[in-house]
Amino acid sequence: MMKSANNFKRQTCVKTAAVLALLASSASASGYKIPEQSLNALALSAANVAAADGADASYYNPANMAFLPDKSHLEFLLTYVNLPHMTYTDSANASRNGASKVERFGAPLFHFVTPSYKEDWRFGFSAVVPGGLAKRWDSPYQASTAKKFSLKIIEANPTAAYKVNDYVAIGFGARAVYSTGEVASHEAGITKMDMEGDSFDFGYNLALSIRPTEALKFAAAYRSKVDLTIDGDADLNAYPYAYTYNGAASVEVPLPAVLDLALAYTLFKKTTVEFVYERVYWSAFKQIDFEFPNESGNPILSGFGRARIKNWEDSNTFRLGITHLATDNLKLMAGFTIDKTPAPDENLAFELPDANSKNYSAGFEYKLNDDMSIGVAYLFSDKEKRGITNNNYGLNGTFMDGGAHLVNMSFKYRF
Repeated sequence: MMKSANNFKRQTCVKTAAVLALLASSASASGYKIPEQSLNALALSAANVAAADGADASYYNPANMAFLPDKSHLEFLLTYVNLPHMTYTDSANASRNGASKVERFGAPLFHFVTPSYKEDWRFGFSAVVPGGLAKRWDSPYQASTAKKFSLKIIEANPTAAYKVNDYVAIGFGARAVYSTGEVASHEAGITKMDMEGDSFDFGYNLALSIRPTEALKFAAAYRSKVDLTIDGDADLNAYPYAYTYNGAASVEVPLPAVLDLALAYTLFKKTTVEFVYERVYWSAFKQIDFEFPNESGNPILSGFGRARIKNWEDSNTFRLGITHLATDNLKLMAGFTIDKTPAPDENLAFELPDANSKNYSAGFEYKLNDDMSIGVAYLFSDKEKRGITNNNYGLNGTFMDGGAHLVNMSFKYRF
């Protein structure tokens, strides 16, 4: 019996660590984070930092709020996300082939900036959905570690800006992040795990905007790491040995810090080109350790709860956006992004089959009058094919397809 229990520990350690890693990584991983939280950001592939010029400046670069016209600025929008299926083809065993299900979800978003206060101060507020995922595999091999995962993240971001002079402004804000998640892995006749939990955690953001000329803009924006202290309940079963557990569970995982450095230049007062270099500090994600009360000496808890090394790497994203004033009322936008995955080959698994991607986007904004406008934007994220050989989860095959489609519709108002 002791030998069987030890085998169970080794099996469940490997099989469930992948699922638990998903809880940590999906919230804002390069492949599944959602940086596009406004009309302009989606249309420009999030190259919307130095030249952010509306209510969404409260989120992307609060320092820019200081340079907005002295009115209240408001943006409401709805975003729709479609995640196409991803396929896995095993190099040696066709029974391990499978495809994830297509997933769809949507979210309302909101940005607001106040008029100036005592000339040099501005305040803003954003309610956004900075990450989210719904991924399901029904094929037996994939379902053993990633049958279902859903994650919802909502962020409230109050901000403030101070205008130092006509050329320089600074901004800062607080991040209040609420997340809920559900994870399931079912391996017929061996193990079963169902978990639910939520978290309410905090961070901050900082911004600097420099405008040496009317046409040239520099900016830096930093969003701090937020440790998700997720608490919830778990239902664990190990069929061969009749080990079960139903009770409290918790895990602490990082949403990584993000630094954006941006440069924007306007040509002939009609066309603005912006380049953004983004650094995501994924190296904070070193391991995942799921905690249970009285874990020591309990075979099922020690098996499911053993820490798993991840050692993700800091990743780079390069963003390019172009905005053109076609007429007095019509603004056209397009963007392109090269996004590098932080997940090393040796730790890739079915719960998060991430890969490098290229994003393509476009959109428009039409002014109904001097204070109201509407717009639509679309983004396509194209994932690269990724081959994996002899990694820590025993994968020896190729991931293909996947990616994402995002569409939003926006209403802007100044008063």
